[in-house]
Amino acid sequence: MIPGMNPKQMKQMERQMKKMGMKMDDVEGVEEVIIRCRDKDIVISPAEVNIMNVMGSETYQITGNAREVEREVVLEINEEDIELVSNQAGVSKEVAEDALKEANGDLAEAIMKLNQ
Repeated sequence: MIPGMNPKQMKQMERQMKKMGMKMDDVEGVEEVIIRCRDKDIVISPAEVNIMNVMGSETYQITGNAREVEREVVLEINEEDIELVSNQAGVSKEVAEDALKEANGDLAEAIMKLNQ
């Protein structure tokens, strides 16, 4: 059910949606919804979730209290990248690894900085 709607309004809306080929159902038992972003999570808890189906396409509606939780991004630099930067810039692997970390793993940026 959509918050703030009384049962009569909900019934009218359901009739209108049915005429337009739309269907809405509640998802039962949802405790929280987590949206994962690159650098943070958006946690919606407690959450109410509705699924609206319009001509075969599903849309989810989430209602609840949202809060943001910062995520620590772990940068993984593989040996092939270190070796490539090292060879291209003519530096040691340790210097290449440091340059890759400063460039957030961007190979081209690390090589360009080392070649300056």
